[in-house]
Amino acid sequence: MIRVAVDALGGDRAPEEIIAGAVAALSDEIRPTLFGPPALDTGGLPLIEAPESISMDDSAVESVKAKTDSSLVRAVRAVADGDADVVVSAGNTGAMLAASLLHIKRLRGVHRPAIAIVIPTKRGPSVLIDAGANADARPEHLVQFAHMGSVFAEEILGIERPEVRLMSIGEEDEKGNQLTIDAHELLRTADLRFEGNMEGRLLLEGGADVVVADGFTGNVALKTLEGTIRTMLDALVSELGSSMRGRLGGLLIRPGARKLRERLDPETYGGGYLLGLNGLVVIAHGSSSRVAVANAIRLGARGVEHRVAERLQERLSSGVLESARSTTPTVER
Repeated sequence: MIRVAVDALGGDRAPEEIIAGAVAALSDEIRPTLFGPPALDTGGLPLIEAPESISMDDSAVESVKAKTDSSLVRAVRAVADGDADVVVSAGNTGAMLAASLLHIKRLRGVHRPAIAIVIPTKRGPSVLIDAGANADARPEHLVQFAHMGSVFAEEILGIERPEVRLMSIGEEDEKGNQLTIDAHELLRTADLRFEGNMEGRLLLEGGADVVVADGFTGNVALKTLEGTIRTMLDALVSELGSSMRGRLGGLLIRPGARKLRERLDPETYGGGYLLGLNGLVVIAHGSSSRVAVANAIRLGARGVEHRVAERLQERLSSGVLESARSTTPTVER
């Protein structure tokens, strides 16, 4: 039985959609426990009382320190204390990062945790890392992100020896800002299947199994991609329903359109792992519906089943991630 701590007050549609998603994810293998205020209707799921909440607008570090009885902090502490195997929240991302660093802590040797998100591509799912945990990063951080993303691709997506590329403004080695140029040099000598730079236009094509970026670039790319996918799918539905001919055509393509939506919809995976911690953390979208929440919980359970945190620690113990520290170019920033 995989124990999942769920922040019932995290997200724009909490607590109703969070609770409904947790109930949907309940199975013989997955046992969600909700963290929220007393007397919360949990649909029959266990409740750990947490009377305070952290809003999306709250200061990340200050709120985590001040609101120790918040649903977000209490859920994170459950993993740190060994009372849960994984925590899932659709709440304040900065607060999740701060609480995780404070209570679960980083794996030894990790410079910074990073968010790994599954991207639905033409050739199959790939990993984007970092998708928003680190707006500013150094070259050695990107090397570690590449290693963490590779473990994700191997363990969760089942990709053997995943291909890694660095997101940049051109495929040529010398293209990009100073960060990507320096990171490219480090990645060339890393124990990875690094195949060079990749432009953002290839994200949906499946240009790589693991796409590495700093958190600012990765988050902009992710949200642009999600917005584009949602707009195009909604436009297709609107167009098909705008005339009798369109409605007739819609009947014919409905099965294919449904499969396309399921494959491209961000809610299919529900969220991403915050990798590099001494425990498993899943960050869901702030606007998550019950479907996305249920899938985020299942994603967390798969991470526990495949020992993602332990596999990262094993790679750390082999000295792979530490090697980036000693080979980093001395560049003033």
